Amino acid sequence: MFTIKSLREQFLAKKTTPLQVVEEALAKIKKEDGEIHAFLDVYEDAKELAKQATADYDEGRGSDLPLLGIPLAIKNNILIKGRRATGASKILENYIATYDATVISRLKKAGAIFIGATNMDEFAMGGSTENSAFGVTKNPLDTKRVPGGSSGGSAGAVAMGVVPAAIGTDTGGSIRQPASFCGLVGFKPTYGAVSRYGLMAMGSSLDQAGPLTNCVADAELIHNVIAGVDTMDATTITSDTYPEPKIKEAYTFGVPKNFLTEGLDEDVKKAFFAHIELLKTLGHTVVDVDLPLFEKGLAAYYIVVQAEISSNLARYDGMRYGLSMPGTDLISVYQKTRATGFGPEVKRRILLGTYVLSSGYYDAYYGKAQQVRGMMRKELKEIFKIVDFILTPTAPTPAFKIGEQEDPLAMYKQDIFTVPVNLTGVPALTFPMGKVIRDSVSLPVGVQYIASHGCDSQLFAIGKKVYDDQL
Repeated sequence: MFTIKSLREQFLAKKTTPLQVVEEALAKIKKEDGEIHAFLDVYEDAKELAKQATADYDEGRGSDLPLLGIPLAIKNNILIKGRRATGASKILENYIATYDATVISRLKKAGAIFIGATNMDEFAMGGSTENSAFGVTKNPLDTKRVPGGSSGGSAGAVAMGVVPAAIGTDTGGSIRQPASFCGLVGFKPTYGAVSRYGLMAMGSSLDQAGPLTNCVADAELIHNVIAGVDTMDATTITSDTYPEPKIKEAYTFGVPKNFLTEGLDEDVKKAFFAHIELLKTLGHTVVDVDLPLFEKGLAAYYIVVQAEISSNLARYDGMRYGLSMPGTDLISVYQKTRATGFGPEVKRRILLGTYVLSSGYYDAYYGKAQQVRGMMRKELKEIFKIVDFILTPTAPTPAFKIGEQEDPLAMYKQDIFTVPVNLTGVPALTFPMGKVIRDSVSLPVGVQYIASHGCDSQLFAIGKKVYDDQL
């Protein structure tokens, strides 16, 4: 399996070099990405950094750098100084980042090499990577199907075998759902564990950057590199914000069975209950839990996130940066720029967000959703007194066909199991739990482990035992 650990071992044993790996990655992109379209930009100058990393290994330097010479792909809503940062939107088509996101600067310090910028749903709004202004990304496992979204390009880059890991962002499941569709590990951290400085804001109270990998150990490694307090982001948390979680031999999992009725594919359900049986054979306890508010999270999420989108995207006005369309006055510049630069899904969400924030509707919609959000946190806090993890499928279906989900509401329902995690700020880990057959193609489906605030390390511990140890 293509992992960071295996590459590091090969580098240290002189079985291969960072330069060879980067050259192979660039060649693979050139050969296969024309069809998959995982990448928006490819960084050919990565070879120069790979040469330096190769020299470091040859001369015995850099043993303290956990990602030295490791190629990574980066979602194109994360700023890399001197590189295009488009958010997959026409409104930022030619924007060049002027600074590194904190996530990027920490990966650089750890020795990582960025191989390219990955495609995504425009401004991370979508669950299929069909909403990119620069074309659809296809699932490498079945090119008739989507890779998920909005981090579909990052998931596609790993699933293609170009890189052992990629960085995505998760506002309502945008790391975990693509991981499920592409047979990968995906991790959404506790809110505040990873700095948002240098990430294009979609939903500021929801967004978190995280890894897509082939094993849980790699996800843990990358998370530990990018996490930590950042003076540039006041929402980052310290190590003592939450109690240190206990790593145990056996855990108790809670399954909200009432949550598994609406829209869940029968084959996904079978795989999920087979995973429950696996947990029992491994010595863990599985119990039923009742989470009535958690199960209503989808409605609250799609009010809160649209409101934050409306606020955050107001900055793209044609005045400060990005696309600017000429007009007869200031208002016409705004109107023409935003009408030309934004795609249909972005416009839809801005309109909805502006509506729920408008006079006369704020309390009825946005205020009420925030109340529900607070109640959801309390509900989870009580449940985590009796269970260690909440267990759900990651997505209600396997990867669907490109163009199949034409109804926006049907697309939003794909997030039913993932959005409560972002609303409440807790961490969640997903990895493959089995496969289903569609049109004679074997497609992966993922399971999601949800933990209490600050229990990220506990998720990695159980994930390595349940998933990595079976590889």
